[in-house]
Amino acid sequence: MSFRNSHPADPDTGARTGRPRDRVREAEILACVLELLGEVGFEALTFEAVARRARASKATLYRRWETKRDMVVAAIKAGPAAGNSADAVDTGSLRGDLIALCERLDTTMRSADAPMSLMLLQAGLEDPDLCHHIEETTGPTGAKLPATVIAAAIARGELPPGTQPFPYEEITGSVLLVRRLNGLPAGPEYLAHLVDAILIPALRASVRPAPPLRAIFS
Repeated sequence: MSFRNSHPADPDTGARTGRPRDRVREAEILACVLELLGEVGFEALTFEAVARRARASKATLYRRWETKRDMVVAAIKAGPAAGNSADAVDTGSLRGDLIALCERLDTTMRSADAPMSLMLLQAGLEDPDLCHHIEETTGPTGAKLPATVIAAAIARGELPPGTQPFPYEEITGSVLLVRRLNGLPAGPEYLAHLVDAILIPALRASVRPAPPLRAIFS
């Protein structure tokens, strides 16, 4: 009796079907997700529209992703956030941490086209949980100010107890997007000035006895 040579199981095998996923095909589908995200935004994005654009069945999409949010996070992880590190930001100083986060966010936003970056900002307003899922899945994108950065800065005496992330999360993404849309650079000198002149003073003034405000990325 002879047997055909069998290939080892693909580590990315779909749990629902038991069949190996075609990574090239999945990349094509995720590219379509990003295109549509930039065209219609997160709220209007549907499985049906992605299936049409990718010339795939909805069943193919549902085998890979249970929800629209899962699909969008996968597309961002494979696209604009592909180079993100999962490591926490910890340079040893508040200024260094903020500059590192700003650099990471600028890189992420410039890896996407401008309309998609704008739609992601809008999605942050409409569905804050989406931003949280992106941060958890891709690692710190720079869109949110990690609680660990604030806690470390308070411990070093660089920020007062009770500092809120609102100024960073409201200002940084919006400013970087406006510069991107207007073709303006955001190099090291600009980011350092943004941190020194705006973000650090705003964070130091953010202590409020009232419930904290919700920023775009909060």
